[in-house]
Amino acid sequence: MPVTIRTATPEDSARLAEVAAITFPLACPPHTTDAAKAAFIAEHLSESRFSDYVADADRVLLIAEDDQEGGQLGATTAIGYTMLVFGEPQDSDVAAALRIRPAVELSKCYVLPGHHGAGVAGMLMSASLDAARARGAVGVWLGVNEENAKAQRFYGKHGFEKVGTKQFKVGDKLEDDHVLERAL
Repeated sequence: MPVTIRTATPEDSARLAEVAAITFPLACPPHTTDAAKAAFIAEHLSESRFSDYVADADRVLLIAEDDQEGGQLGATTAIGYTMLVFGEPQDSDVAAALRIRPAVELSKCYVLPGHHGAGVAGMLMSASLDAARARGAVGVWLGVNEENAKAQRFYGKHGFEKVGTKQFKVGDKLEDDHVLERAL
């Protein structure tokens, strides 16, 4: 499967939102209600929010595209994305837990289910780490739900270690996340 990883542009906002609407619910713990997932997607993962994210100089979004799935010569289909957020963490629990500075947050790392196990997430991770290095970061951190064992295994495979905990709000419920970090 030929996959391209590139920096997202404003024209990608709708496709990023489509991927996010499918993939975000997969990372939520089983007790998260459909209403809470939908509200989070509407508030944080809409096309307009992705337009804002792409335009933000403190963020880098990478998009993974399957070059064959579009069905037409030269057409591509978005199959995953990552988002890096540069700057000091705003969450005091995260700020206290991090050991490496300057660090960048890997805020999003998602691949469509039909492409799991094909190496796309690893390609996105490598490209994200390269983008973080290029902007001067010496560490990367992320939050992952404490119940998401699959994601924790993936991040561990890529050198991330647990350094703390934080909370993440979905709907009206605070979820517990592990804070993971790795040096670049």
